[in-house]
Amino acid sequence: MAQRYFMIFPMTPLPIVFADIEAAAARLDGVAHRTPVLRSRTADERCGADLFFKCENLQRGGAFKFRGAYNALAQFDAVQRQAGVIAYSSGNHAQAIALSARLLGMSAAIVMPLDAPPLKIEATRGYGAEVIRYDRYTQDREQIGRAIAAERGMTLIPPYDHADVMAGQGTAALELIAEVGPLDALVVCVGGGGLISGCAVAAKHLLPDCRVIGVEPEAGNDVQQSLRAGHIVHIDVPRTIADGAQTQHAGQLTFPVMRSLVDEVVTVSDAQLVSAMRFFAERMKLIVEPTGCLAAAAILEAGLPVAGKRIGVIVSGGNVDMTRFAQLLA
Repeated sequence: MAQRYFMIFPMTPLPIVFADIEAAAARLDGVAHRTPVLRSRTADERCGADLFFKCENLQRGGAFKFRGAYNALAQFDAVQRQAGVIAYSSGNHAQAIALSARLLGMSAAIVMPLDAPPLKIEATRGYGAEVIRYDRYTQDREQIGRAIAAERGMTLIPPYDHADVMAGQGTAALELIAEVGPLDALVVCVGGGGLISGCAVAAKHLLPDCRVIGVEPEAGNDVQQSLRAGHIVHIDVPRTIADGAQTQHAGQLTFPVMRSLVDEVVTVSDAQLVSAMRFFAERMKLIVEPTGCLAAAAILEAGLPVAGKRIGVIVSGGNVDMTRFAQLLA
Protein backbone atom coordinates (compact mmCIF):
# COMPACT_ATOMS: atom_id res chain seq x y z
CA MET A 1 0.00 0.00 0.00
CA ALA A 2 1.06 3.57 -0.55
CA GLN A 3 2.54 5.37 2.41
CA ARG A 4 0.39 8.39 3.25
CA TYR A 5 0.76 11.60 5.13
CA PHE A 6 -2.11 14.09 5.46
CA MET A 7 -1.56 17.81 5.88
CA ILE A 8 -3.70 20.53 7.42
CA PHE A 9 -1.93 23.91 7.27
CA PRO A 10 -3.24 27.49 7.32
CA MET A 11 -3.20 29.41 4.05
CA THR A 12 -0.16 31.67 3.66
CA PRO A 13 0.82 34.20 0.97
CA LEU A 14 2.03 32.24 -2.05
CA PRO A 15 4.68 33.08 -4.67
CA ILE A 16 2.25 32.54 -7.57
CA VAL A 17 -1.46 33.11 -8.06
CA PHE A 18 -3.96 31.91 -10.64
CA ALA A 19 -3.44 35.03 -12.77
CA ASP A 20 0.20 34.01 -13.25
CA ILE A 21 -0.92 30.68 -14.68
CA GLU A 22 -3.38 32.39 -17.00
CA ALA A 23 -0.58 34.68 -18.22
CA ALA A 24 1.67 31.69 -18.77
CA ALA A 25 -1.06 29.97 -20.79
CA ALA A 26 -1.23 33.02 -23.06
CA ARG A 27 2.55 32.92 -23.65
CA LEU A 28 2.45 29.19 -24.37
CA ASP A 29 -0.54 29.39 -26.71
CA GLY A 30 0.55 28.18 -30.13
CA VAL A 31 4.01 27.22 -28.83
CA ALA A 32 3.45 24.36 -26.36
CA HIS A 33 1.39 21.34 -27.39
CA ARG A 34 -2.06 21.10 -25.91
CA THR A 35 -1.43 17.53 -24.89
CA PRO A 36 -4.21 14.94 -25.14
CA VAL A 37 -6.23 13.63 -22.22
CA LEU A 38 -6.54 9.85 -22.66
CA ARG A 39 -8.82 7.30 -21.01
CA SER A 40 -8.42 3.58 -20.31
CA ARG A 41 -11.43 1.37 -19.65
CA THR A 42 -9.09 -1.22 -18.11
CA ALA A 43 -7.68 1.35 -15.68
CA ASP A 44 -11.15 2.60 -14.80
CA GLU A 45 -12.39 -0.92 -14.11
CA ARG A 46 -9.33 -1.81 -12.05
CA CYS A 47 -9.81 1.21 -9.78
CA GLY A 48 -13.57 1.64 -9.96
CA ALA A 49 -13.04 5.26 -10.93
CA ASP A 50 -13.02 7.60 -13.92
CA LEU A 51 -9.36 8.36 -14.68
CA PHE A 52 -8.24 11.17 -16.97
CA PHE A 53 -4.59 10.91 -18.02
CA LYS A 54 -3.02 14.25 -19.05
CA CYS A 55 -0.25 13.02 -21.34
CA GLU A 56 2.66 15.39 -20.90
CA ASN A 57 4.91 12.64 -22.25
CA LEU A 58 3.63 13.95 -25.62
CA GLN A 59 4.64 17.54 -24.85
CA ARG A 60 7.44 19.30 -26.77
CA GLY A 61 10.73 18.04 -25.41
CA GLY A 62 8.92 14.95 -24.12
CA ALA A 63 7.82 16.34 -20.75
CA PHE A 64 5.81 19.01 -18.94
CA LYS A 65 9.04 20.90 -18.29
CA PHE A 66 8.74 22.77 -21.60
CA ARG A 67 5.83 24.74 -20.17
CA GLY A 68 7.78 26.28 -17.31
CA ALA A 69 11.03 26.71 -19.22
CA TYR A 70 9.46 28.59 -22.10
CA ASN A 71 7.33 30.73 -19.80
CA ALA A 72 10.45 31.80 -17.91
CA LEU A 73 12.68 32.45 -20.91
CA ALA A 74 9.99 34.29 -22.85
CA GLN A 75 10.10 37.00 -20.16
CA PHE A 76 13.85 37.68 -20.44
CA ASP A 77 14.81 41.24 -21.31
CA ALA A 78 17.25 42.09 -24.09
CA VAL A 79 20.31 41.96 -21.81
CA GLN A 80 19.38 38.54 -20.46
CA ARG A 81 18.73 37.16 -23.95
CA GLN A 82 22.14 38.37 -25.10
CA ALA A 83 23.94 36.66 -22.19
CA GLY A 84 21.92 33.43 -22.36
CA VAL A 85 20.57 30.99 -19.81
CA ILE A 86 22.18 28.48 -17.44
CA ALA A 87 20.27 25.62 -15.80
CA TYR A 88 20.90 22.36 -13.97
CA SER A 89 18.89 19.22 -14.56
CA SER A 90 18.98 15.44 -14.80
CA GLY A 91 17.34 15.68 -18.17
CA ASN A 92 13.83 16.96 -18.77
CA HIS A 93 14.37 20.54 -17.58
CA ALA A 94 17.64 20.45 -19.50
CA GLN A 95 15.88 19.60 -22.74
CA ALA A 96 13.12 22.11 -22.06
CA ILE A 97 15.55 24.96 -21.44
CA ALA A 98 17.65 24.00 -24.46
CA LEU A 99 14.63 23.86 -26.77
CA SER A 100 13.11 27.06 -25.40
CA ALA A 101 16.42 28.90 -25.77
CA ARG A 102 16.70 27.76 -29.38
CA LEU A 103 13.16 28.91 -30.14
CA LEU A 104 13.87 32.29 -28.56
CA GLY A 105 17.30 32.72 -30.17
CA MET A 106 19.56 32.61 -27.13
CA SER A 107 22.43 30.45 -25.91
CA ALA A 108 22.04 27.85 -23.18
CA ALA A 109 24.37 25.88 -20.92
CA ILE A 110 23.09 22.97 -18.84
CA VAL A 111 24.74 21.31 -15.84
CA MET A 112 23.87 17.59 -16.06
CA PRO A 113 24.91 14.62 -13.88
CA LEU A 114 27.34 12.04 -15.18
CA ASP A 115 24.70 9.33 -14.80
CA ALA A 116 21.94 11.23 -16.61
CA PRO A 117 20.18 9.06 -19.22
CA PRO A 118 22.17 9.21 -22.50
CA LEU A 119 18.95 9.95 -24.40
CA LYS A 120 18.42 13.11 -22.39
CA ILE A 121 22.02 14.26 -22.78
CA GLU A 122 21.92 13.71 -26.54
CA ALA A 123 18.60 15.51 -26.88
CA THR A 124 19.87 18.49 -24.86
CA ARG A 125 22.92 18.80 -27.08
CA GLY A 126 20.73 18.27 -30.12
CA TYR A 127 18.75 21.38 -29.23
CA GLY A 128 22.02 23.30 -29.30
CA ALA A 129 22.87 23.65 -25.61
CA GLU A 130 26.31 23.25 -24.04
CA VAL A 131 26.31 20.35 -21.56
CA ILE A 132 28.51 20.57 -18.46
CA ARG A 133 28.82 17.29 -16.56
CA TYR A 134 29.10 16.74 -12.80
CA ASP A 135 28.90 13.93 -10.23
CA ARG A 136 25.53 14.18 -8.48
CA TYR A 137 26.77 12.15 -5.51
CA THR A 138 29.83 14.29 -4.70
CA GLN A 139 29.16 17.72 -6.23
CA ASP A 140 26.50 20.39 -5.70
CA ARG A 141 24.72 21.24 -8.96
CA GLU A 142 23.18 24.40 -7.53
CA GLN A 143 26.59 25.71 -6.51
CA ILE A 144 27.99 24.89 -9.95
CA GLY A 145 25.07 26.63 -11.66
CA ARG A 146 25.43 29.78 -9.55
CA ALA A 147 29.18 29.93 -10.20
CA ILE A 148 28.75 29.66 -13.97
CA ALA A 149 25.95 32.24 -13.93
CA ALA A 150 28.19 34.70 -12.08
CA GLU A 151 31.19 34.00 -14.32
CA ARG A 152 29.35 34.34 -17.64
CA GLY A 153 26.61 36.78 -16.73
CA MET A 154 23.96 34.22 -17.64
CA THR A 155 20.53 33.99 -16.00
CA LEU A 156 20.04 30.89 -13.86
CA ILE A 157 16.68 29.18 -14.27
CA PRO A 158 16.35 26.33 -11.74
CA PRO A 159 14.19 23.31 -12.56
CA TYR A 160 11.43 24.04 -10.05
CA ASP A 161 12.15 26.80 -7.54
CA HIS A 162 11.21 29.73 -9.78
CA ALA A 163 7.87 31.54 -9.95
CA ASP A 164 7.72 31.66 -13.76
CA VAL A 165 8.60 27.96 -13.99
CA MET A 166 5.92 27.07 -11.46
CA ALA A 167 3.30 29.15 -13.26
CA GLY A 168 4.13 27.53 -16.58
CA GLN A 169 3.80 24.03 -15.14
CA GLY A 170 0.39 24.92 -13.74
CA THR A 171 -0.98 25.27 -17.27
CA ALA A 172 -1.09 21.45 -17.48
CA ALA A 173 -3.81 21.36 -14.81
CA LEU A 174 -5.52 24.39 -16.34
CA GLU A 175 -5.87 22.57 -19.66
CA LEU A 176 -6.93 19.29 -18.07
CA ILE A 177 -9.75 20.85 -16.07
CA ALA A 178 -10.90 22.96 -19.02
CA GLU A 179 -11.21 19.79 -21.09
CA VAL A 180 -12.75 17.29 -18.66
CA GLY A 181 -14.57 19.46 -16.13
CA PRO A 182 -14.86 18.83 -12.38
CA LEU A 183 -12.45 16.46 -10.65
CA ASP A 184 -12.58 14.97 -7.20
CA ALA A 185 -8.79 14.72 -7.07
CA LEU A 186 -5.71 15.59 -9.09
CA VAL A 187 -2.73 13.25 -8.69
CA VAL A 188 0.69 14.65 -9.58
CA CYS A 189 4.30 13.44 -9.38
CA VAL A 190 6.59 15.31 -6.99
CA GLY A 191 10.29 16.03 -7.37
CA GLY A 192 11.19 19.53 -6.27
CA GLY A 193 7.56 20.59 -6.37
CA GLY A 194 7.35 22.89 -9.40
CA LEU A 195 4.69 20.87 -11.23
CA ILE A 196 2.48 20.12 -8.26
CA SER A 197 2.75 23.71 -7.00
CA GLY A 198 1.54 25.20 -10.26
CA CYS A 199 -1.12 22.52 -10.69
CA ALA A 200 -2.35 22.97 -7.12
CA VAL A 201 -2.79 26.72 -7.59
CA ALA A 202 -4.77 26.11 -10.79
CA ALA A 203 -6.86 23.26 -9.39
CA LYS A 204 -7.75 24.90 -6.10
CA HIS A 205 -8.78 28.11 -7.88
CA LEU A 206 -10.97 26.34 -10.43
CA LEU A 207 -12.18 23.49 -8.20
CA PRO A 208 -11.86 24.43 -4.51
CA ASP A 209 -13.04 21.00 -3.35
CA CYS A 210 -10.60 19.07 -5.56
CA ARG A 211 -8.01 17.19 -3.53
CA VAL A 212 -4.42 17.56 -4.75
CA ILE A 213 -2.31 14.47 -4.10
CA GLY A 214 1.43 14.28 -4.62
CA VAL A 215 3.43 11.12 -5.33
CA GLU A 216 7.13 10.61 -4.59
CA PRO A 217 9.42 7.59 -4.94
CA GLU A 218 9.84 5.71 -1.65
CA ALA A 219 13.58 6.33 -1.68
CA GLY A 220 13.15 10.08 -2.18
CA ASN A 221 10.30 11.23 0.05
CA ASP A 222 11.88 14.54 1.06
CA VAL A 223 8.64 16.47 0.50
CA GLN A 224 6.68 14.03 2.63
CA GLN A 225 9.28 14.41 5.38
CA SER A 226 9.32 18.20 5.01
CA LEU A 227 5.56 18.53 5.32
CA ARG A 228 5.61 16.33 8.39
CA ALA A 229 8.40 18.39 9.97
CA GLY A 230 6.97 21.76 8.97
CA HIS A 231 10.22 22.85 7.32
CA ILE A 232 12.33 21.84 4.32
CA VAL A 233 14.19 18.59 4.97
CA HIS A 234 17.35 17.79 3.00
CA ILE A 235 18.10 14.16 2.12
CA ASP A 236 20.89 12.30 0.35
CA VAL A 237 20.50 11.78 -3.40
CA PRO A 238 17.80 9.10 -3.59
CA ARG A 239 18.56 5.80 -5.28
CA THR A 240 15.55 5.33 -7.54
CA ILE A 241 14.78 4.68 -11.20
CA ALA A 242 12.69 7.88 -11.15
CA ASP A 243 15.64 10.05 -12.16
CA GLY A 244 13.45 13.13 -12.52
CA ALA A 245 12.53 12.88 -8.83
CA GLN A 246 16.04 12.46 -7.42
CA THR A 247 15.80 15.83 -5.76
CA GLN A 248 17.28 16.32 -2.31
CA HIS A 249 14.93 19.01 -1.04
CA ALA A 250 11.87 21.05 -1.89
CA GLY A 251 12.25 24.63 -3.07
CA GLN A 252 11.96 27.80 -0.99
CA LEU A 253 9.10 28.84 -3.28
CA THR A 254 7.48 25.47 -3.90
CA PHE A 255 7.37 24.35 -0.28
CA PRO A 256 4.91 26.98 0.99
CA VAL A 257 2.58 26.23 -1.93
CA MET A 258 2.66 22.51 -1.21
CA ARG A 259 2.23 23.14 2.51
CA SER A 260 -0.87 25.25 1.84
CA LEU A 261 -2.55 23.52 -1.10
CA VAL A 262 -1.44 19.87 -1.31
CA ASP A 263 -3.80 17.61 0.64
CA GLU A 264 -1.80 14.40 0.72
CA VAL A 265 1.56 12.94 -0.28
CA VAL A 266 2.06 9.23 -0.96
CA THR A 267 5.04 7.16 -2.06
CA VAL A 268 5.51 4.28 -4.48
CA SER A 269 8.28 1.74 -4.98
CA ASP A 270 10.46 1.32 -8.04
CA ALA A 271 8.76 -2.03 -8.67
CA GLN A 272 5.40 -0.29 -8.75
CA LEU A 273 6.79 2.26 -11.22
CA VAL A 274 7.87 -0.55 -13.53
CA SER A 275 4.40 -2.10 -13.33
CA ALA A 276 2.86 1.24 -14.28
CA MET A 277 5.30 1.59 -17.19
CA ARG A 278 4.21 -1.82 -18.41
CA PHE A 279 0.53 -0.88 -18.11
CA PHE A 280 1.02 2.27 -20.18
CA ALA A 281 2.95 0.37 -22.84
CA GLU A 282 0.70 -2.66 -23.08
CA ARG A 283 -2.74 -1.15 -22.50
CA MET A 284 -2.46 2.46 -23.67
CA LYS A 285 0.42 2.17 -26.18
CA LEU A 286 2.32 4.95 -24.42
CA ILE A 287 6.03 5.23 -23.67
CA VAL A 288 6.30 6.77 -20.20
CA GLU A 289 9.50 7.23 -18.21
CA PRO A 290 9.65 6.04 -14.58
CA THR A 291 9.15 9.52 -13.12
CA GLY A 292 6.22 10.04 -15.43
CA CYS A 293 4.54 6.97 -13.91
CA LEU A 294 4.57 8.18 -10.31
CA ALA A 295 1.00 9.48 -10.23
CA ALA A 296 -0.46 6.52 -12.12
CA ALA A 297 1.48 4.01 -10.01
CA ALA A 298 -0.08 5.36 -6.81
CA ILE A 299 -3.52 4.62 -8.23
CA LEU A 300 -2.95 1.49 -10.30
CA GLU A 301 -0.34 -0.26 -8.16
CA ALA A 302 -0.16 1.21 -4.65
CA GLY A 303 -3.81 1.21 -3.69
CA LEU A 304 -4.57 4.93 -3.47
CA PRO A 305 -8.35 4.90 -2.77
CA VAL A 306 -10.18 6.52 -5.68
CA ALA A 307 -13.28 4.34 -6.13
CA GLY A 308 -16.31 6.22 -7.39
CA LYS A 309 -14.31 9.38 -8.06
CA ARG A 310 -13.26 11.46 -11.08
CA ILE A 311 -9.46 11.59 -10.95
CA GLY A 312 -7.02 13.67 -12.99
CA VAL A 313 -3.62 12.02 -13.45
CA ILE A 314 -0.61 13.96 -14.72
CA VAL A 315 1.64 11.72 -16.85
CA SER A 316 4.67 13.96 -16.59
CA GLY A 317 7.15 12.70 -19.18
CA GLY A 318 8.27 10.06 -21.65
CA ASN A 319 12.01 10.56 -22.06
CA VAL A 320 13.45 7.12 -21.48
CA ASP A 321 16.17 5.32 -23.41
CA MET A 322 14.63 2.38 -25.24
CA THR A 323 17.34 -0.04 -24.12
CA ARG A 324 16.76 0.99 -20.52
CA PHE A 325 13.01 0.80 -21.04
CA ALA A 326 13.29 -2.76 -22.30
CA GLN A 327 15.58 -3.74 -19.42
CA LEU A 328 13.15 -2.41 -16.83
CA LEU A 329 10.21 -4.24 -18.35
CA ALA A 330 12.08 -7.51 -18.96
